[in-house]
Amino acid sequence: MASAIQSAYSRLHKRFGIQRWWPTTTAAKETEIIIGAILTQNTAWRNVEKAISNLAATGMVDFQSLAAAGREKVAALIRPSGYYNQKAERLQLFARRICSDYGSDVKVLLRKETAELREELLNMKGIGPETADSILLYAANKPVFVVDSYAKRIFSRLGICNESISYGELQQLIVAALPERMQTAAVFNQFHALLVELGKRICLKNEPGCSHCPLLLFCRCGKTAEKHAKTI
Repeated sequence: MASAIQSAYSRLHKRFGIQRWWPTTTAAKETEIIIGAILTQNTAWRNVEKAISNLAATGMVDFQSLAAAGREKVAALIRPSGYYNQKAERLQLFARRICSDYGSDVKVLLRKETAELREELLNMKGIGPETADSILLYAANKPVFVVDSYAKRIFSRLGICNESISYGELQQLIVAALPERMQTAAVFNQFHALLVELGKRICLKNEPGCSHCPLLLFCRCGKTAEKHAKTI
């Protein structure tokens, strides 16, 4: 199992190369990442990009501005991301926490020790494990592996886990499979981004392109699909 996970990383890295995630477009990198992590819940990244572009155009990739704005204005700007009223509330609650508790400097929050920071994030309304870990990895540069729907889909198809595995169990399984030298923010960043790339381009939810997947050699579902295709 550990060798399969390590091989998956190597093969994906060879196929797709360096990903350089999280993609940002403004100077307020950490703020933009956190906003994106909250907005990307239950939507595609292209929709988040539109919402962030709207915020940037009005100077609101900024926690002070978000905290002070009217809820309706924030909701209208982030409308492309879906669930915009709910997400506007979450963004503003986060922004107001940064302003009230950290002097409007999000970097003070991000400098906290990993476990303490994760606990604080999880105690904020609307922030679950995936969002918290995305903030930890991409905004705070902490060595935390982010599990998402792509990771669960890919590893269950490989036969490494079942589809009902919990977030924490899959996270622990993947981290434990990597040697200590690979348990770094840089590797976790790259591995997560590579899995996203595979999930978006080849290992689709419906009709995956197994025949040209770099992981076909040791993929249980891929081999089954390939065998079935040969008998038709």
